[in-house]
Amino acid sequence: MSDQSIKMNGETLDIAEQRRDELKQLFPGVFTETTDAEGNVVETVDFERLKAEVGTFTDVYEGRRERYGMDWPGKRDCMKLIQEPTRATLKPCRAESVDFDNTKNLFIEGDNLEVLKLLQKSYYGKVKMIYIDPPYNTGKEFIYPDNYSESLDTYLAYAGLVDDEGKKFSTNTETEGRFHTKWLNMMHPRLYLARNLLKDDGVIFISIDDNEQENLRRICDEIFGEENFVSSFVWEKRKTRENRKSFSVNHDHILCYAKTKSLFEETRKLLPLTEEARARYTNPDKDRRGDWQSVAITAQSGHGTKSQFYTIETPNGRLVDPPSGNCWRFTEKKLKSLIEDDRIWFGEAGGNVPRQKVFLDEMESGLTPHTLWSADEVGTTDSAKRELNALFDSVTVFDTPKPVKLLERMIHIANCEGEIVLDFFAGSCPLAEAAFKQSALLDKPVKYIVVQLPEKIPEESEVFDAGFSTIAEVGKDRIRRVLNVDSEGQAELDLKRGNNLCRGFKVFKLGQSNFIQWHGMPGVSEEQVIDQLELHIQHVDETAKQEEILYELLLKAGFGLDVEIIEIELGGKIVFSISEGALIICLEDELTPELIDAIADAEPMQFICLDKGFKGNDQLKANAIQTFKSHPQSRDSELVFKVV
Repeated sequence: MSDQSIKMNGETLDIAEQRRDELKQLFPGVFTETTDAEGNVVETVDFERLKAEVGTFTDVYEGRRERYGMDWPGKRDCMKLIQEPTRATLKPCRAESVDFDNTKNLFIEGDNLEVLKLLQKSYYGKVKMIYIDPPYNTGKEFIYPDNYSESLDTYLAYAGLVDDEGKKFSTNTETEGRFHTKWLNMMHPRLYLARNLLKDDGVIFISIDDNEQENLRRICDEIFGEENFVSSFVWEKRKTRENRKSFSVNHDHILCYAKTKSLFEETRKLLPLTEEARARYTNPDKDRRGDWQSVAITAQSGHGTKSQFYTIETPNGRLVDPPSGNCWRFTEKKLKSLIEDDRIWFGEAGGNVPRQKVFLDEMESGLTPHTLWSADEVGTTDSAKRELNALFDSVTVFDTPKPVKLLERMIHIANCEGEIVLDFFAGSCPLAEAAFKQSALLDKPVKYIVVQLPEKIPEESEVFDAGFSTIAEVGKDRIRRVLNVDSEGQAELDLKRGNNLCRGFKVFKLGQSNFIQWHGMPGVSEEQVIDQLELHIQHVDETAKQEEILYELLLKAGFGLDVEIIEIELGGKIVFSISEGALIICLEDELTPELIDAIADAEPMQFICLDKGFKGNDQLKANAIQTFKSHPQSRDSELVFKVV
């Protein structure tokens, strides 16, 4: 039996402990530290917080005992905001897309909170890696609103899609009394929803500086679970010095959390060996196993056991003890076996402090990523700015963009081959470019979803003079330039520049639902209520395009926006076959018994049609329900029939 085997303790399964573990997987944020009657610190379930997570808000934060955790004004409303359903949809925009019908990549223009809500059903547990570069809250940056009741309306007014009624997105200044609170209220619901989208072995990287690094770490501990913290990487963002009163800040933090750390560690990739790293391997003793380098065999004594403290005798008779505050990494028995295998190096004279030989052939799988990411390895904001300026014909787009090499490293470590990556603070879309470049090196492409608010560009800026009015426009144009899109909107299909399955991108824009929503109107007149009822006689927006309705139904049915859609004829009507017939959608204005029979014979898992197609014929609708229930296919799994 191996040394890692688990010894049976003779006890039966602890059901309560198992249930707590299951609860922790679903709601890591409800576990907290408190003291028991004897004053011992124990981990307990915060039942008030659990009530909030499942939608029960009565007296959630009132009359609580003091306990370890993080609170701020508006936190309770954050949970309400998360659970508030959205009235929005994502409308396809072919004119701004590249290779719309074939690409698997998505560019979504809109408020990322609403977009994250819309993606929950279709992309729950499907995203391998998330990278975001949110506002750092420096007191000057653009910030999202924390209005809990008008998020979509605020966005539509800001984007000019409805009449402006004074709803604005704005900066968050240090003079405001709710400076940190406003930032936390913006970040918390977005991170909460983002976690839902991650695969079980998925991971999120978040760029941040010292202004909110501590607060970000604490809310991530709560949302992802402290045990799923992977690392806080330090990125050398510049080599030059800043003229500041105190210190020149040359780094940013990149916080990394996993959905489930143990699963992420099983799938993450090592960094490839660099030429510099290879040069460290030599073979001074002519070992038959080839080039090697030596590493220390000491460890901190606080982590050692009694068996790791002993004296080593070197080949020339010198006695060596571990340095003060250290122990040996191996037990004496293990060290003896390594010496016998000629894996311990005592120096050419045989009297040096022993070190372990690590062979190059054993390291071909790569290097363990370290937590300090240098400018030479992944670039700086200055190098990224130069690359972006060159892409935009010397126009300065952003002063401090993120380098593509930095994002490529994250994609590589997260092992995203054939997977989906997401950035919902996309900016100029470096993640899209990084995914494209990584796809060129892989058998399966890295698919991306990038989300960007149409944040207005100052009119006095150089990029505005170049013809861009919003940051979303800059992001889309960057991707086109990277893809080598010509003046007619066609991308060159050059296999050397990327996997064709990952070329192009579909553009979607956040907007109101294509189905007219009922608006509660307390205190209004009888005439206004009648007007609302008349609107719902025909509840499909008469201005909605068929393709817009189709994609809204796809999202609501839980299918991705990149799914294959084929237009076919059944029963003399045009229908849409989704994902090889798993879903059939009919948007015809008139349904017939022949169509219903043809749909049943096609045996989809779901069938969706418009209620207006029955033209008030309740008998036809009842017959359709009975047809699907009595069909032979329904014996195994009943066809889901939905009418909208």
